[in-house]
Order: sequence, then C-alpha cells, then structure tokens
Amino acid sequence: MTETRAKVQVVPEEWQELIDARVTVRRGGVSDPNGKCVVYWMQRAQRGVDNHAVDLAVKLANGLSLPLVVYFAGISNFPHANLRHYVFLNQGLRDVEADLAERNISFVMRRAPHESHERFFADAGAAMVVGDENPMREPERWRKHVASVLKVPFLTVDTDVVVPSKLVEKAQYGAYTIRPRLYRLLPEYLHPYENLKAAVAWKRPKGFLADSVHEDMTRDWKDLDRSVEPVEAWVGGTHAAMKRLKLFTGRMLKDYGSQRNHPEVDGTSALSPYLHYGHIGPITIALAVDAALKKDPSLQEARDGYFNELIAWRELAVNFVKYTPNYDTADCAENWAKQTIAEHARDEREHVYTLQQLEHAETYDELWNAGQLQMVHYGWMHNYVRMYWAKKILEWTPDVATAVKYAMHLNDKYFLDGRDPNGYAGIAWSMLGKFDRAWFERPIFGKIRYMSGASTGKKFDSKRYIRQMRDLADGVRGTGSLFPAD
Repeated sequence: MTETRAKVQVVPEEWQELIDARVTVRRGGVSDPNGKCVVYWMQRAQRGVDNHAVDLAVKLANGLSLPLVVYFAGISNFPHANLRHYVFLNQGLRDVEADLAERNISFVMRRAPHESHERFFADAGAAMVVGDENPMREPERWRKHVASVLKVPFLTVDTDVVVPSKLVEKAQYGAYTIRPRLYRLLPEYLHPYENLKAAVAWKRPKGFLADSVHEDMTRDWKDLDRSVEPVEAWVGGTHAAMKRLKLFTGRMLKDYGSQRNHPEVDGTSALSPYLHYGHIGPITIALAVDAALKKDPSLQEARDGYFNELIAWRELAVNFVKYTPNYDTADCAENWAKQTIAEHARDEREHVYTLQQLEHAETYDELWNAGQLQMVHYGWMHNYVRMYWAKKILEWTPDVATAVKYAMHLNDKYFLDGRDPNGYAGIAWSMLGKFDRAWFERPIFGKIRYMSGASTGKKFDSKRYIRQMRDLADGVRGTGSLFPAD
C-alpha cells in the first residue's frame, strides 16, 4: 500500500486532486491574489514537453486564469561544471524555448550575474512557484533556501523518474530489492504526459530582464573552467534526444541483448547525457520501448533487459543519493565492505599512478587507457568499461579514499552524464561493493568484486575498441559507438 495524496492544503479544495505522489509541498498556503503569473523554476528537467512539472504548472495557471512563465537560472558556478557541460546545456535550452512556445508558454533565462531566484520571482510577480526535484546535495539545498524565503506556495515535482522516489521510503540494498517495488507501481505511473497548453499568454513587461538562449550563456564568465572542450559529436536538447530514441527503438533494440556489452559497437541507447540534463525523461523512453514491443513481440527480452537498466538500476541510483548523505565518498560503503577495505588498507600496490597520469591515460593497461581517452575526448564511456575503469583506479591508488576521490573528480570533470546519481552509484558499486555481495578474498580488493584486464578484454573486441579510442584521441572520425548522436 502506498500513499499517493499529499495531506497539506496548498491550493483551493477543488484542486487537491492535482497534488499526487510526484508533488512535494515545500511551502503551503494560498496563491498571491495580486500575482501576475505562475512561475515554473526549471532546473533538473530541462525540457518543454513530457514534463510533469510543466503540466502541473499549466493546470495551476489555467485555474487562476494567469499566464505561465518558465524560468531557468544560468548560474556560472555549478559544482564541477565546465565549458563542455554548459555548451550541451545551452543547446538544450533552445529546444525548451521552442517547445514551450508551442504550448503558449513563455520561457525566460537569466544568466549570471543576474540569476537571482528571489529577484526573478519578484520581478515576474509570481502568484505561486513550481519547481522540479533533484536528489543531489547542492540542488536540494537551493530548494530548501527558496522555500524559506518565498512568501507564496512552492511545490516541487518528481518528474525525472518513472515511479515517484518518495514511494520507496528508505535506502535499498540492491536492484533485487527495489525492482519489485518499482515494477508493482509501473501500471500506476507509466503513462503518457498530458502536454497541456496554457490558456493565457504572458506579455513580457517593457524592460524585463531576459537573456537569449541563442547566444553563448558563458560569455564573460571569467572563472569558468574552459579547459574541457565541447564534443562536436554530441548535440544537446530534446530534439536530438528524440532523434536518438527513434533510432534506438526503430533499429537497434532488436540487437540490444547481444550488443549492449560490446563497447566497440553502437549497441546501447546512449541517452544518459540527455537523461542527466532532463532533455528527455525516462517515461518517454519507456513508452517508446513499449510501443516498439507492441509492434514486434520478439523484442520482449530486449525490452525487459533495457527496463532493468532504465528503471531498476537508474532509480536505485536516485534512491541511493536521496538517502545517503555521503554518496560521493568512501564512507558510503556497506559495513562488510568497510571491514574488508580496512583489512587490506596496507596491501602493496604494484603500480601507483598520480591523478595527472590517470587523467592523461598514462598507465600500462591499454584497455583502461582507451576508456580514459573515450572519457576525455568524447565525454562518455560505455558502462561495461566504466566498471573496469573504476576498479583499476582502486588498484592503482594508495588507499580507497584517494581512489574514490580521483574517480569522482574525473567522472564529474569529463563526462556529459557526470555529476549524476548514476555515476556516483556506479563508482560506489565498482569500488565500495555497494549493491553487491562479498566475493572471494584477494589482495587490495579484499572481498570486493574484481575485474581483470585479461578476462574483461576477452568478452568483446577490445583490440578494436582500443584502436577506436586512439583514433578518437588523434582526431580521426570513426564509426560505431564513438558517435551515437549521428
């Protein structure tokens, strides 16, 4: 049994049916009778369609006979973000503006140094504010701050998971514990979006501050890290994500079972960067996969395997970050893992590399170097290689705390889908035994699962993958898994 209705009176009685399990009431009360619009403060779910937060905001605005304004704050100091991340984000905002316009909704971006949330809410005359959920530490702090200073109702919507994360009330031990809970709720939550249109158009007041999403939002940001360049092969935004999804479900899904663990071929959906920025939501993806299955029942096994990744493992990662304050440190390990780590803390390492050597792919291991090159030059790495990549860092650093620190740094700096629950959960699984069980004892790793280069390299055409990554680093445009955005 799950509770799917909030009990806080935040809107008139006739609107209580809008406040379901996706919605968190951050500040209650009634809307400002003198308000000029409803504001949706967009942060994690950067899309103008298939967005529960937009749909709720439209219903509230229409009920008040007010326009809806969607606001995005272009901050210059998001933790660990650099030019690569901002360019991809910037591209996505253009799709947001266009898609919202089709729904009679205005979009306003204010970039640093004029991105004050409180200032915008006041300038726009917000009658009430809707936001989206993000389990990460810093965005949650922002939401709590906004809730503390607003004088009008503030609701946030959990729109980047299939099943609202609050319905899994505590941290889960593994995919096998969360999977049945999630799958039982799929019939209730895996439904198409409404994509309603706003009834009242917003007329921007004369002199109202707004920045163009068609310009470089990072211009004149002097402190931004510009050392990590954008990747030409990746184009941000909902439209590119939908193009990739159509290719995946239309042509690639049939081979997903046999190709998904082959980094040398284009065999996965490669939608993780778009999911990270909210350019596409998991429900949109899941519905498209189900539609493909309906046309071709032979896709059942592929569909089930993909759902396990998209829903069970991805939402386990969200659950992990939501209920684990130290999700990005070695302290998040389970007790059995902490014990085995402590027992092997003084084990001798045959090879020890500095962060700089790792960053520049200067190890003896060609397969590991290939994965690092893919990260640095392409901003993405096949998940199978990511597991091996993280485990070798544990083997090549003086202690587990240093290993986790190095892995987190590289993950956040280079990956387009870094700074994300999935990345942190993956590192915790690889290095700290999270969501896993104890294995056979061995040096350095103790009882944490081990992956050898010899066995890993035999499970796919590793020589081809290594050649591809060398070509990528040398600027040779190749084919296959290097350019899934094509």
